[in-house]
Amino acid sequence: MELPLGPDPRTDTLRRLQPLLVQRFGHIRRAAAEWRAPEWVMVQGVIGARTKSEISNAATDRLLKRYGSWEGVADALLAELQDELSIQTYPNIAAERLKASLTDLIARRGSVDLSHLEDMPTDEAMDWLEQLPGIGRKIAAGIMNASTLDRPVLVLDSHHRRILQRMGLVPEKADTARAYAAIMPAMPPEWSAADYDEHHLLMKKVGQTWCRPRSLDCANCVAQSLCETGRKQLSG
Repeated sequence: MELPLGPDPRTDTLRRLQPLLVQRFGHIRRAAAEWRAPEWVMVQGVIGARTKSEISNAATDRLLKRYGSWEGVADALLAELQDELSIQTYPNIAAERLKASLTDLIARRGSVDLSHLEDMPTDEAMDWLEQLPGIGRKIAAGIMNASTLDRPVLVLDSHHRRILQRMGLVPEKADTARAYAAIMPAMPPEWSAADYDEHHLLMKKVGQTWCRPRSLDCANCVAQSLCETGRKQLSG
């Protein structure tokens, strides 16, 4: 993707897009305080693949209540964790990844504790997180952004990445890591961590409403005028 010299035009696109999304879906408040501890966000991310957030949130709370601590979760039998996560989309994989990530974190830190990330530069902290089993760019970004760490980094799930690709804002075949690297320089510099979080959640709603994996409803999408695919669909 080649961009002209000077201000990145994608930044203006994102600035124009955000109020359109808010007008359609309303503002989205940040998660409750008990859901913003970095360790809680990590667990929720690890078990949450292809599962609705409310289900993963409840499962994360249920694990902590049953075992009393994240160290207790790490010590639990794998079969028990699989049973606790039975309504996740991929319960066996979720349980295996969770046990592996918590066990490795304890080996590195002595406990399930991510407080050291507070003093680390964002990129360095994300690289550290991605060394843990089951932690990729999406989960690492979620820990840094959606938790009390409050870093202005963008979480990219499959919905969000797909929309950015269709809009022409990131390369068409970019994976999550490449899409992240491509879009971060274009993010409005005045946006706070909360703005990043709200933007991601609003874009997720676009992906669930109009910009679905196998069907497009460009005529009704609020992003249509800012989207390469939308303009082509309606002019073709």
